Amino acid sequence: MWAIWYAKRKIIHENNYQSPLLTHCFVERFLADLAESKPVQKEWKPAQAKQPGWIPPPPGFGKINVDAALAKNTTKFTMAAVARDEAGNFLGASALVMEGITDPEMAEAMACREGMALTSDLVLQKFKLASDCLNVVRNLQGTAMGAYGHIIREIKARAEDFTEVRFTHEGREANGDAHRLAKGSVHESFGRHVWFITPPDGVCTAVNAL
Repeated sequence: MWAIWYAKRKIIHENNYQSPLLTHCFVERFLADLAESKPVQKEWKPAQAKQPGWIPPPPGFGKINVDAALAKNTTKFTMAAVARDEAGNFLGASALVMEGITDPEMAEAMACREGMALTSDLVLQKFKLASDCLNVVRNLQGTAMGAYGHIIREIKARAEDFTEVRFTHEGREANGDAHRLAKGSVHESFGRHVWFITPPDGVCTAVNAL
């Protein structure tokens, strides 16, 4: 714009007509010089922290990861469980699709119950059951029952049928299989869906243990 204004002033005050091509070339050279003189700034990117993945159980234990998902604007929900051995190999998975629950924490407790059912199907005797819901895990580890005390009592009663059961809290980043299975099963038909040989979509046959 400055170059065009300059050419116009030359015509008005000096009767000097400058060709449009000359003005265009001046603009091109000016932009090229400006680009060369501008310091190049390196884009700063924060260091990416390594995200934790699946956490293996103690030697001799199986591992059951559980999670729940509620469908938006409905009372339909799913409880999912994924079982692996201590090396991270897939053992089995299940998803229970129901309706009538609007409390997410109660759904998480029912996901733990579904994990116990999957463990019975697989005939495991020593296993670690992991949930990303801290309140539910605290109730399973302690004496509190919460608003879903009947579910907690049922899980604890089932636990007595096994050699050893450990309830543990793990963050969402370490619970990816169960989370994806719960989310992906929201639109499945009502009832229980089980996989024993081929894992469902979103669940790998094996994972790299930390």
